[in-house]
Amino acid sequence: MAKLLLIAEIQTRILNWYAENRRDLPWRGRTDPYEILVSEIMLQQTGVERVAETYQRFLDQFPTFASLAAAPRGDVLRAWAGLGYNRRAVYLHECAKLVVRDYDGQLPSAPEKLRRLPGIGPYTVAAIQSFAFGAEAAALDTNIRRVIGRVAFDEPPSDLDLNEVAGRLLPAGRSAEWNQALMDFGSLQCTARRPACVVCPLLDLCAAVQQFSPRAFERKVAERPEPYLGSRRYYRGKIVAFVRELPPGQTASLDAVLAAVKLTDDGHDRTWIESLVRDLEAEGLVKLAGGDELRIAVPT
Repeated sequence: MAKLLLIAEIQTRILNWYAENRRDLPWRGRTDPYEILVSEIMLQQTGVERVAETYQRFLDQFPTFASLAAAPRGDVLRAWAGLGYNRRAVYLHECAKLVVRDYDGQLPSAPEKLRRLPGIGPYTVAAIQSFAFGAEAAALDTNIRRVIGRVAFDEPPSDLDLNEVAGRLLPAGRSAEWNQALMDFGSLQCTARRPACVVCPLLDLCAAVQQFSPRAFERKVAERPEPYLGSRRYYRGKIVAFVRELPPGQTASLDAVLAAVKLTDDGHDRTWIESLVRDLEAEGLVKLAGGDELRIAVPT
Protein backbone atom coordinates (compact mmCIF):
# COMPACT_ATOMS: atom_id res chain seq x y z
CA MET A 1 0.00 0.00 0.00
CA ALA A 2 1.29 3.46 -0.85
CA LYS A 3 2.23 5.66 2.09
CA LEU A 4 2.53 8.82 0.02
CA LEU A 5 1.98 12.01 1.97
CA LEU A 6 2.82 15.68 1.41
CA ILE A 7 3.35 15.42 -2.36
CA ALA A 8 4.22 19.09 -2.75
CA GLU A 9 6.83 18.77 0.02
CA ILE A 10 8.44 15.75 -1.64
CA GLN A 11 8.56 17.60 -4.95
CA THR A 12 10.13 20.69 -3.37
CA ARG A 13 12.80 18.75 -1.49
CA ILE A 14 13.81 16.63 -4.48
CA LEU A 15 13.98 19.61 -6.83
CA ASN A 16 15.99 21.63 -4.30
CA TRP A 17 18.38 18.70 -3.90
CA TYR A 18 18.68 18.49 -7.69
CA ALA A 19 19.46 22.19 -8.02
CA GLU A 20 22.53 21.64 -5.81
CA ASN A 21 23.62 18.15 -6.92
CA ARG A 22 22.62 17.68 -10.56
CA ARG A 23 25.10 15.97 -12.84
CA ASP A 24 26.44 17.89 -15.82
CA LEU A 25 25.71 15.47 -18.65
CA PRO A 26 26.03 16.28 -22.37
CA TRP A 27 22.42 15.38 -23.20
CA ARG A 28 20.90 17.39 -20.35
CA GLY A 29 18.89 20.40 -21.43
CA ARG A 30 18.48 19.17 -25.00
CA THR A 31 15.06 18.82 -26.53
CA ASP A 32 15.84 17.70 -30.09
CA PRO A 33 14.01 14.35 -30.47
CA TYR A 34 16.87 12.76 -32.41
CA GLU A 35 19.47 13.76 -29.82
CA ILE A 36 17.23 12.50 -27.02
CA LEU A 37 16.64 9.17 -28.77
CA VAL A 38 20.38 8.65 -29.29
CA SER A 39 21.12 9.31 -25.62
CA GLU A 40 18.33 7.05 -24.37
CA ILE A 41 19.32 4.11 -26.60
CA MET A 42 22.96 4.53 -25.55
CA LEU A 43 22.03 4.64 -21.86
CA GLN A 44 20.22 1.32 -22.03
CA GLN A 45 22.55 -1.09 -20.18
CA THR A 46 25.56 1.26 -20.35
CA GLY A 47 26.87 3.53 -17.59
CA VAL A 48 26.60 7.30 -17.78
CA GLU A 49 30.36 7.82 -17.87
CA ARG A 50 30.91 5.63 -20.92
CA VAL A 51 27.99 7.18 -22.79
CA ALA A 52 29.26 10.69 -22.03
CA GLU A 53 32.55 9.82 -23.74
CA THR A 54 30.84 8.68 -26.96
CA TYR A 55 27.62 10.69 -27.23
CA GLN A 56 28.82 13.93 -28.84
CA ARG A 57 31.26 12.13 -31.11
CA PHE A 58 28.41 9.99 -32.44
CA LEU A 59 26.24 13.06 -33.02
CA ASP A 60 29.06 14.84 -34.82
CA GLN A 61 29.29 11.92 -37.24
CA PHE A 62 25.53 11.37 -37.56
CA PRO A 63 23.79 14.68 -36.70
CA THR A 64 20.32 13.79 -38.00
CA PHE A 65 18.00 10.88 -38.64
CA ALA A 66 18.71 11.28 -42.36
CA SER A 67 22.48 11.07 -41.96
CA LEU A 68 22.24 8.03 -39.71
CA ALA A 69 19.74 6.29 -42.00
CA ALA A 70 22.01 6.81 -45.02
CA ALA A 71 25.15 5.51 -43.28
CA PRO A 72 26.46 1.97 -43.87
CA ARG A 73 25.85 -0.37 -40.93
CA GLY A 74 29.60 -0.84 -40.50
CA ASP A 75 30.13 2.89 -39.94
CA VAL A 76 27.42 2.91 -37.28
CA LEU A 77 28.98 -0.04 -35.47
CA ARG A 78 32.40 1.61 -35.57
CA ALA A 79 30.96 4.80 -34.08
CA TRP A 80 29.28 2.67 -31.38
CA ALA A 81 32.59 1.12 -30.27
CA GLY A 82 33.06 1.11 -26.51
CA LEU A 83 29.38 1.09 -25.56
CA GLY A 84 28.79 -2.66 -25.70
CA TYR A 85 25.49 -4.42 -26.43
CA ASN A 86 25.97 -3.71 -30.13
CA ARG A 87 22.46 -4.80 -31.02
CA ARG A 88 21.33 -1.39 -29.78
CA ALA A 89 23.33 0.23 -32.59
CA VAL A 90 21.34 -1.88 -35.04
CA TYR A 91 18.07 -0.84 -33.39
CA LEU A 92 19.06 2.83 -33.56
CA HIS A 93 20.08 2.47 -37.21
CA GLU A 94 16.78 0.77 -38.05
CA CYS A 95 14.87 3.46 -36.12
CA ALA A 96 16.49 6.15 -38.24
CA LYS A 97 15.55 4.36 -41.46
CA LEU A 98 11.94 3.96 -40.34
CA VAL A 99 11.65 7.57 -39.18
CA VAL A 100 12.98 8.78 -42.54
CA ARG A 101 10.77 6.40 -44.50
CA ASP A 102 7.53 6.68 -42.55
CA TYR A 103 7.65 10.05 -40.77
CA ASP A 104 9.59 12.33 -43.12
CA GLY A 105 12.60 12.34 -40.82
CA GLN A 106 10.68 13.58 -37.76
CA LEU A 107 10.37 11.37 -34.69
CA PRO A 108 6.67 10.93 -33.85
CA SER A 109 5.48 12.03 -30.43
CA ALA A 110 2.52 9.65 -30.16
CA PRO A 111 3.39 6.80 -27.75
CA GLU A 112 1.71 4.14 -29.90
CA LYS A 113 3.96 5.11 -32.84
CA LEU A 114 7.09 5.25 -30.69
CA ARG A 115 6.39 1.77 -29.32
CA ARG A 116 6.44 0.35 -32.85
CA LEU A 117 10.05 1.45 -33.39
CA PRO A 118 12.77 -1.16 -32.69
CA GLY A 119 14.53 -1.06 -29.33
CA ILE A 120 12.05 1.30 -27.70
CA GLY A 121 10.25 0.05 -24.59
CA PRO A 122 7.92 1.72 -22.06
CA TYR A 123 10.66 3.65 -20.23
CA THR A 124 12.20 4.99 -23.46
CA VAL A 125 8.77 6.04 -24.75
CA ALA A 126 8.14 8.03 -21.56
CA ALA A 127 11.64 9.53 -21.58
CA ILE A 128 11.26 10.72 -25.17
CA GLN A 129 7.81 12.18 -24.45
CA SER A 130 9.11 13.99 -21.39
CA PHE A 131 12.54 15.20 -22.56
CA ALA A 132 11.82 15.85 -26.24
CA PHE A 133 8.14 16.81 -26.33
CA GLY A 134 7.48 18.23 -22.85
CA ALA A 135 4.71 15.74 -22.11
CA GLU A 136 3.60 14.95 -18.56
CA ALA A 137 5.16 11.48 -18.53
CA ALA A 138 6.78 9.61 -15.65
CA ALA A 139 9.92 7.88 -16.98
CA LEU A 140 10.45 4.90 -14.69
CA ASP A 141 14.04 3.73 -15.02
CA THR A 142 15.69 1.50 -12.40
CA ASN A 143 16.74 4.40 -10.19
CA ILE A 144 13.35 6.10 -10.25
CA ARG A 145 11.51 2.87 -9.54
CA ARG A 146 13.71 2.31 -6.49
CA VAL A 147 13.29 5.87 -5.14
CA ILE A 148 9.51 5.89 -5.49
CA GLY A 149 9.27 2.33 -4.15
CA ARG A 150 11.15 3.29 -1.01
CA VAL A 151 9.53 6.65 -0.40
CA ALA A 152 5.91 5.72 -1.08
CA PHE A 153 5.43 2.04 -0.25
CA ASP A 154 5.81 -0.15 2.80
CA GLU A 155 6.38 -3.22 0.62
CA PRO A 156 7.62 -3.77 -2.97
CA PRO A 157 4.84 -2.37 -5.20
CA SER A 158 3.24 -3.77 -8.31
CA ASP A 159 3.98 -2.04 -11.60
CA LEU A 160 0.40 -0.75 -11.67
CA ASP A 161 0.71 0.87 -8.23
CA LEU A 162 4.18 2.23 -9.00
CA ASN A 163 2.99 3.88 -12.21
CA GLU A 164 -0.03 5.37 -10.46
CA VAL A 165 2.07 6.95 -7.70
CA ALA A 166 4.72 8.13 -10.17
CA GLY A 167 2.02 9.98 -12.08
CA ARG A 168 0.72 11.62 -8.91
CA LEU A 169 4.22 12.82 -8.04
CA LEU A 170 4.85 14.61 -11.35
CA PRO A 171 5.02 18.40 -10.81
CA ALA A 172 2.82 20.15 -13.37
CA GLY A 173 4.87 21.57 -16.23
CA ARG A 174 8.19 20.23 -14.90
CA SER A 175 8.17 16.65 -16.15
CA ALA A 176 11.66 16.66 -17.71
CA GLU A 177 13.31 18.34 -14.74
CA TRP A 178 11.53 16.01 -12.30
CA ASN A 179 12.49 12.82 -14.13
CA GLN A 180 16.13 13.93 -14.33
CA ALA A 181 16.09 14.91 -10.66
CA LEU A 182 14.84 11.47 -9.61
CA MET A 183 17.43 9.75 -11.83
CA ASP A 184 20.26 11.68 -10.18
CA PHE A 185 18.74 11.22 -6.73
CA GLY A 186 18.68 7.45 -7.24
CA SER A 187 22.21 7.40 -8.67
CA LEU A 188 23.85 9.60 -6.03
CA GLN A 189 21.70 9.64 -2.89
CA CYS A 190 19.14 6.84 -2.75
CA THR A 191 21.49 4.18 -4.14
CA ALA A 192 20.68 0.49 -4.29
CA ARG A 193 23.18 -0.88 -1.79
CA ARG A 194 24.26 2.02 0.41
CA PRO A 195 21.59 4.73 0.44
CA ALA A 196 22.67 7.83 2.35
CA CYS A 197 19.56 7.83 4.55
CA VAL A 198 21.06 9.84 7.42
CA VAL A 199 21.59 12.90 5.20
CA CYS A 200 18.60 12.33 2.91
CA PRO A 201 16.24 15.28 2.43
CA LEU A 202 13.32 12.81 2.50
CA LEU A 203 14.37 11.12 5.74
CA ASP A 204 11.21 12.01 7.67
CA LEU A 205 8.90 11.27 4.71
CA CYS A 206 10.28 7.92 3.52
CA ALA A 207 8.17 4.80 4.11
CA ALA A 208 11.22 2.51 3.89
CA VAL A 209 13.14 4.47 6.53
CA GLN A 210 10.14 4.36 8.83
CA GLN A 211 10.30 0.57 8.56
CA PHE A 212 14.11 0.54 8.78
CA SER A 213 14.23 -1.39 5.51
CA PRO A 214 15.54 0.66 2.55
CA ARG A 215 17.46 -2.43 1.38
CA ALA A 216 14.14 -4.22 0.87
CA PHE A 217 13.66 -2.34 -2.39
CA GLU A 218 16.91 -3.35 -4.06
CA ARG A 219 16.58 -4.97 -7.44
CA LYS A 220 16.98 -8.70 -7.01
CA VAL A 221 19.94 -10.22 -8.84
CA ALA A 222 21.03 -13.80 -9.31
CA GLU A 223 23.38 -15.04 -6.62
CA ARG A 224 25.67 -16.54 -9.23
CA PRO A 225 25.47 -14.47 -12.42
CA GLU A 226 27.14 -15.81 -15.53
CA PRO A 227 30.79 -14.71 -15.64
CA TYR A 228 31.41 -12.22 -18.44
CA LEU A 229 34.84 -13.59 -19.42
CA GLY A 230 34.25 -16.56 -21.71
CA SER A 231 30.50 -15.96 -21.99
CA ARG A 232 28.47 -15.66 -25.18
CA ARG A 233 28.32 -11.88 -24.69
CA TYR A 234 32.09 -11.74 -24.28
CA TYR A 235 32.77 -13.56 -27.56
CA ARG A 236 29.99 -11.75 -29.42
CA GLY A 237 31.66 -8.48 -28.48
CA LYS A 238 35.08 -9.77 -29.57
CA ILE A 239 33.72 -10.84 -32.96
CA VAL A 240 31.95 -7.53 -33.58
CA ALA A 241 35.10 -5.62 -32.54
CA PHE A 242 37.13 -7.66 -35.03
CA VAL A 243 34.67 -7.08 -37.85
CA ARG A 244 34.49 -3.34 -37.14
CA GLU A 245 38.19 -3.05 -38.02
CA LEU A 246 37.84 -4.72 -41.43
CA PRO A 247 38.10 -2.27 -44.34
CA PRO A 248 34.86 -1.86 -46.34
CA GLY A 249 34.49 -4.65 -48.87
CA GLN A 250 37.13 -6.89 -47.25
CA THR A 251 36.22 -10.28 -45.83
CA ALA A 252 37.95 -12.50 -43.30
CA SER A 253 37.95 -16.25 -42.84
CA LEU A 254 36.57 -18.04 -39.81
CA ASP A 255 40.16 -18.97 -38.95
CA ALA A 256 40.98 -15.27 -38.78
CA VAL A 257 38.01 -14.75 -36.49
CA LEU A 258 39.17 -17.59 -34.24
CA ALA A 259 42.66 -16.12 -34.07
CA ALA A 260 41.26 -12.70 -33.19
CA VAL A 261 38.92 -13.81 -30.40
CA LYS A 262 41.53 -16.14 -28.82
CA LEU A 263 39.36 -18.92 -27.44
CA THR A 264 40.14 -19.72 -23.83
CA ASP A 265 40.13 -23.24 -22.43
CA ASP A 266 36.42 -23.17 -21.58
CA GLY A 267 35.05 -25.89 -23.80
CA HIS A 268 34.15 -23.65 -26.75
CA ASP A 269 35.17 -24.79 -30.21
CA ARG A 270 35.05 -23.74 -33.85
CA THR A 271 31.45 -24.90 -34.29
CA TRP A 272 30.32 -22.85 -31.29
CA ILE A 273 32.01 -19.70 -32.64
CA GLU A 274 30.45 -20.31 -36.05
CA SER A 275 27.01 -20.45 -34.41
CA LEU A 276 27.71 -17.07 -32.78
CA VAL A 277 28.72 -15.62 -36.14
CA ARG A 278 25.48 -16.83 -37.72
CA ASP A 279 23.45 -15.38 -34.84
CA LEU A 280 25.22 -12.05 -35.30
CA GLU A 281 24.42 -12.14 -39.01
CA ALA A 282 20.73 -12.69 -38.25
CA GLU A 283 20.82 -9.61 -36.01
CA GLY A 284 22.48 -7.44 -38.66
CA LEU A 285 25.77 -7.09 -36.77
CA VAL A 286 27.97 -8.90 -39.29
CA LYS A 287 27.70 -10.05 -42.89
CA LEU A 288 28.56 -13.51 -44.19
CA ALA A 289 29.95 -14.01 -47.67
CA GLY A 290 28.94 -17.04 -49.73
CA GLY A 291 31.13 -19.68 -51.27
CA ASP A 292 32.76 -22.89 -50.09
CA GLU A 293 34.45 -21.16 -47.16
CA LEU A 294 32.60 -19.19 -44.51
CA ARG A 295 33.80 -15.60 -44.60
CA ILE A 296 32.78 -12.62 -42.52
CA ALA A 297 32.53 -8.94 -43.47
CA VAL A 298 31.34 -5.56 -42.23
CA PRO A 299 27.54 -5.28 -42.64
CA THR A 300 26.26 -2.77 -45.17
